Amino acid sequence: MNLHTLIREAKEHSQAAQQGLFNLFAAQMVLVCRRYVKSREDAEERMIDGFCKCFQSLPHFEYQGEAAFYGWLKTIMVHECLMFLRRKNAFHIAPAEDAADITVEADVLDKLSAAEIFALIVQLPVGYRTVFNLYSVEGLPHAEIATLLGISEGTSKSQLSKARALLQKMCIQNHSAYAARKIR
Repeated sequence: MNLHTLIREAKEHSQAAQQGLFNLFAAQMVLVCRRYVKSREDAEERMIDGFCKCFQSLPHFEYQGEAAFYGWLKTIMVHECLMFLRRKNAFHIAPAEDAADITVEADVLDKLSAAEIFALIVQLPVGYRTVFNLYSVEGLPHAEIATLLGISEGTSKSQLSKARALLQKMCIQNHSAYAARKIR
């Protein structure tokens, strides 16, 4: 069954079609949630909540292709994660003066696998991780991030800068540890 048919049937509350959509996109959406929520269990719960919202809102969705549906579903998941972080008061923006200046190598990311980079992103403090994901992964402008998170544009830019610097520092440390293991 193609995606357009699944969506049309899911709009008519077909549980089989809803299950088909879930099966088709769950693995990708839990990864989206994991970028924002540290715990796998919390990410899975956000994904399930996101699918519930998706099915509730599906009658208003106009199918324009697979990429449009994927983007719409991903946006729902990101918003679920942001609401979760707000409810938990877990979203903490570190003041700029709390982050030390960090010098970095330009090609540090080339030395790590995607899985290693993902693992490092998850280790970032919640505020850094959230701004980094919204800007670098989702492609949102600082003005929109500021509105979503209730912060200033300057704070968003500062958090992104500090997130990148900390990520690069973590990458260098990770690469050094990996290189040391490989030499042994």
